[in-house]
Amino acid sequence: MHKLSPDEITAALLTLPGWTLVNEKLHREYKFADFIHAFGFMATAAIAIEKENHHPEWANVYSSVTIDLTTHDAGGISEKDVQLAKTLEALAGKLL
Repeated sequence: MHKLSPDEITAALLTLPGWTLVNEKLHREYKFADFIHAFGFMATAAIAIEKENHHPEWANVYSSVTIDLTTHDAGGISEKDVQLAKTLEALAGKLL
């Protein structure tokens, strides 16, 4: 697993609406209708996350879920982060 270059990260962000680069991590904040939807997203996402064996840094406050993605073994953002972001987008899209 290799760390993506700045150009590769920029290209990846073009395919990830709502995602930005914050503190050298892929970053996204989702705002759901309420706590149940936010928690439902996290519970559903946990299954996909475990299958990918790549775990996010995330937090939940009421209807918001904040996510940061980085690959510690690669020393920064890798293709694993981009793939997980795409997976999370697909899951969130069903609840937003």
